[in-house]
Amino acid sequence: MRSPQDKVIITCAVTGNLTTPDQTPHLPVTPRQIADACLGATDAGAAIVHIHVRDPLTGRPSMLLDHYVDVVQRIRARNPELILNITTGPGGRFVPSPNDPRVAAEGTTLMVPEKRVEHIAVLKPDICTLDLNTMNSGPEVVINTPSSVRRMAKVIAQAGVKPEIELFDSGDIALMRDLLADGTLQGPILCSFVMGVRYGFQPAPETVLYARNLLPHDAEFTAIGIGKAAFTAVAQSYLAGGHVRVGLEDAVYLSRGQLATSNAEMIAKARRIVEDLGGIIANVGEARRIVGLPHSAKSAA
Repeated sequence: MRSPQDKVIITCAVTGNLTTPDQTPHLPVTPRQIADACLGATDAGAAIVHIHVRDPLTGRPSMLLDHYVDVVQRIRARNPELILNITTGPGGRFVPSPNDPRVAAEGTTLMVPEKRVEHIAVLKPDICTLDLNTMNSGPEVVINTPSSVRRMAKVIAQAGVKPEIELFDSGDIALMRDLLADGTLQGPILCSFVMGVRYGFQPAPETVLYARNLLPHDAEFTAIGIGKAAFTAVAQSYLAGGHVRVGLEDAVYLSRGQLATSNAEMIAKARRIVEDLGGIIANVGEARRIVGLPHSAKSAA
């Protein structure tokens, strides 16, 4: 059994990989918009910002190093201590051709593991995500084999970056425990349960408690809800002893039928939920202590 945290970390996932400008006109796209969204979320109460980048002209997801550098430098120039959590998720999606499933169709992003983390080796952020899921994702497939995960984890460790382990189903937790046992990962673990992606963990209080009870006792976790589960997951995660995350990566609505106008607006609502339940929001310094990060941020390349 776990009690709610003494101090709760709020993470803001500001733009993501799958939300599109067609879904909301408020989605940050350019490096300046993404950096401004991160800083606005911090003013509203977020201690960690989770960062993807996009092509400024098309709004489509990007992995271009220059975009990451631009975003990080803009943030660090105005807030040197904010905890930066940069994605390594892109690069694992496979779309089979309908007439030959061995051949990749449009939408496939598969690449060698080291390419997926090269921006981490250069930028050395505080945290980066490490996905353990191999699963159906809507009509497509995400592939993260144990060998690929180990290769990515090696680069992350050499960069001195703390991984946040992204868990999409219970088998991912079993893999995480194997990676801890063989020394690929070092505890205490920082991890997230991602609920609401077809076809992984489904959002429910039972899911949060089940997944939490499979973790090492000293793990720090966040239960993330996708879509309409975004804000119910805030309450469920807090009550189960976890931290919280919201943002336009995960959902576009503030309430039924009402688009969120900014990431900051979503963070403000998440903060109200936690505080109304009796929680106290961690500031950046407190979040660094909880997660086990140095007191001061690393310098961007």
